[in-house]
Amino acid sequence: MVWKRLFGRNKEEAKEDDAKVDGLSSISDPTTDSEPLEVPKDGLFQRLKRGLSRTKDGFVGQVEKLVTGRRIDEELFEELEDLLIQADVGVPTTLELIERLRDRVRVDRLTEGSELQACLQEEIKKLLEFPDVDLNLQGKPAIIMVVGVNGSGKTTSIAKLAYRLKSEGAKVVLGAGDTFRAAAIEQLEVWADRVGVDLISHQAGSDPAAVAYDSWAAAKARNADVLIFDTAGRLQTKKNLMAELGKVHRVVQREAGRDVDEVLLVVDATTGQNAMSQAKLFSEVIPVTGIVLTKLDGTAKGGIVLALANELKIPVKLIGVGETFEDLQDFDAAEFTRALFN
Repeated sequence: MVWKRLFGRNKEEAKEDDAKVDGLSSISDPTTDSEPLEVPKDGLFQRLKRGLSRTKDGFVGQVEKLVTGRRIDEELFEELEDLLIQADVGVPTTLELIERLRDRVRVDRLTEGSELQACLQEEIKKLLEFPDVDLNLQGKPAIIMVVGVNGSGKTTSIAKLAYRLKSEGAKVVLGAGDTFRAAAIEQLEVWADRVGVDLISHQAGSDPAAVAYDSWAAAKARNADVLIFDTAGRLQTKKNLMAELGKVHRVVQREAGRDVDEVLLVVDATTGQNAMSQAKLFSEVIPVTGIVLTKLDGTAKGGIVLALANELKIPVKLIGVGETFEDLQDFDAAEFTRALFN
């Protein structure tokens, strides 16, 4: 993975970094009601499987019940279509999946419902696969802009991302670009302190573009590897605020003299099809390069991940499947479908 490259810290620096995050599992965030972001000891796949358990039971479990002991016929296709739509897969993606399954049945001469389930797993994996879902961290410093509405899990996703990059040896700087809410700046200060990274911030009400300018200058002056810039959790329907988001993006590009490496849109899986409307509107204002899908552990309708990837052609790069620091995981289509169906 690109983001797992070594950032050049030596053994002594690594020890100091480890000491800074020691004890994080026992410290809760005083600005939220969420559980402490502790570091679990089980493997990545087990955490993914555990985090997807509700979707597995609510979506895949229903598919299994539907096809078991059934012959493949038109009625079965219609019932499967209804089930996919109910799971937030969305009408366009559902119709495409059903058409793919019809082709498979015709070409492979399938007759049993259990065979249809295996085909569905394969077709879901194909929908989710993109040529490159690694985070682009090639810039010096790499610039990651994080956008999304309030309540989507944006701030905690930034904290988890900063933690992981720092644990890989990166020097990380955060920029507090959500100047509309004083609480947003304070919350990011808490996370920056806990993770042990620098934060650039202005007073509430300041111009976000000015914060972006200072954040880039500080990251460059401090020889940082990665700048993660937060933005206001603006409602996608507020045209003036969305326009300002585009302005911030242009300022960062101008100062860096190049494209922003990543523009990550954080969406809450529990909001279902509303996540799709958010993604469409944000991508019209700013060139979104990847999606961070949070709270997958909190929904039984995880089909929204299929709709986002298939209809918008924007890769899901990271998924949140729990409250711990390491529950923000790289998205892997094969692992995701294996965790769902296995």
